[in-house]
Amino acid sequence: MRLFFSVMFLLICIEISAQSCDTNIVLFHLNQLVGESNDFRVYTNVERLDESAEYIHSQFSFYADTVWYQRFFVNGRSYCNVLCSFGIQNRERIIVGAHYDVCGDQPGADDNASGTTALLELSRMLKGKNLNHRIDLVAYTLEEPPFFRTQGMGSFKHVQYLVENNVPVLGMVCIEMIGYFDERKRTQTYPIGLMKLFYGSRADYIAVVQKTGNGAFGRRFKRFFKSVCEIECKSVKAPAWVSGIDFSDHLNYWAAGFSAVMITDTSFYRNDNYHKATDTILTLDIAKMAKVIDGVFGTITRK
Repeated sequence: MRLFFSVMFLLICIEISAQSCDTNIVLFHLNQLVGESNDFRVYTNVERLDESAEYIHSQFSFYADTVWYQRFFVNGRSYCNVLCSFGIQNRERIIVGAHYDVCGDQPGADDNASGTTALLELSRMLKGKNLNHRIDLVAYTLEEPPFFRTQGMGSFKHVQYLVENNVPVLGMVCIEMIGYFDERKRTQTYPIGLMKLFYGSRADYIAVVQKTGNGAFGRRFKRFFKSVCEIECKSVKAPAWVSGIDFSDHLNYWAAGFSAVMITDTSFYRNDNYHKATDTILTLDIAKMAKVIDGVFGTITRK
């Protein structure tokens, strides 16, 4: 039934411009992903994860050149990443990824239904776009504990596939929590206190995070994203040992030698709902989230 209503909604929205993010569609996807209470996208709830994967696959199928599941087993259970591609005539590709699982029994609206929703909107916006590079959108599972930093992560499985098949990757963009903003003073914290002198105390910006020595793709992405994103964007570049720098799926791409960046609202450094039952849709700023998605779209499709 949920899939039926999603199809009907998107047919109604068919006239919406594909070149900009639509807040109504964003909110619709968030509601579909977060779902009902007490039915969470946690690794022990394989049925709910599979339902989420099916929903993502169905949305990708409306727009992409190709769509497929990457299935794998962890601890005797079957899980899957969901992937789609645009511009498949091009050899070199950009990976844009976000995880759809949650940590424990909580809704995970910001972490990371917000990132997964970005993938779904990007798929709509990319349909029919003339691209210089192939773009692969990847929705990962098992980013959260107890699998974080293990070979059970969905992003580890995807990187393994890329390496084994010698896939030429220009760079990777990890979308990790992009919906929480607060314009009040003293709402933003940092792993190193002195950072507040440079980045300020208001949680009102989006961050492009990368490690030192990240390569040309990271530098170009940051520069162009900051020029097109309609909300304030700040660049964070630091050694990988700084807490939070590698706290998502991009860490596996770094480990394989790929240039990768993380787009984030800085997670628990501003959002006190992180990994809690209070991480709900009502806490998100949908309008600013849509502008972040527009910024990613404008950057990965630049000529």
